[in-house]
Amino acid sequence: MRKPTSVSTLDALGRVRLSKHFFMRDMLHSEIAQFHGLMNVPDDPDLAIEVGERLCEELLEPIQERWGRINIRSAYRSRAVNALGNQMQSEGKAGYNCASNEANAAGHIWDMLDAKGCKGATACIVIPAYADAHPEEGGWQVLAEWVDTKLPYSSLFFFPKLWAVNVSWHELPERRVDSYAVPKGRWR
Repeated sequence: MRKPTSVSTLDALGRVRLSKHFFMRDMLHSEIAQFHGLMNVPDDPDLAIEVGERLCEELLEPIQERWGRINIRSAYRSRAVNALGNQMQSEGKAGYNCASNEANAAGHIWDMLDAKGCKGATACIVIPAYADAHPEEGGWQVLAEWVDTKLPYSSLFFFPKLWAVNVSWHELPERRVDSYAVPKGRWR
């Protein structure tokens, strides 16, 4: 598939089903892109679809099956969207939590191989039913423990609001869990 250059080709990309419950369209929304009028579409749709399928089938579907409906906060980012988010983050703008393109390759930038030439994909998700069931300080650790023992994840990074978490699939998984939420830092 080529990079979308029209509404019809973007629509076709959005209709690609990544798994039972997730479509590519679910992964393309970006507040940064929307606010700044940027297109958030992959340069290499085939690679983005390939890694998106792995992320959705191996991680997001099992999490949703066990814990309830997932809301995607942020998933795929184009290089341009991520670079703007990183620039704004560097300037201290609130809400622009993007690392460099190099750091987000095979992470939020699904269609860019990382420095080792590997593929990967990340989605920041919220599970409302989980957040409601575990509002206590450190409540994110129940989910971390479950994912760590059940799924082939690469990394998890938890945030304080509603236990949002960056869930990453990577072909060379790190199996690492970190948190900005209490208790902060590397988990185990």
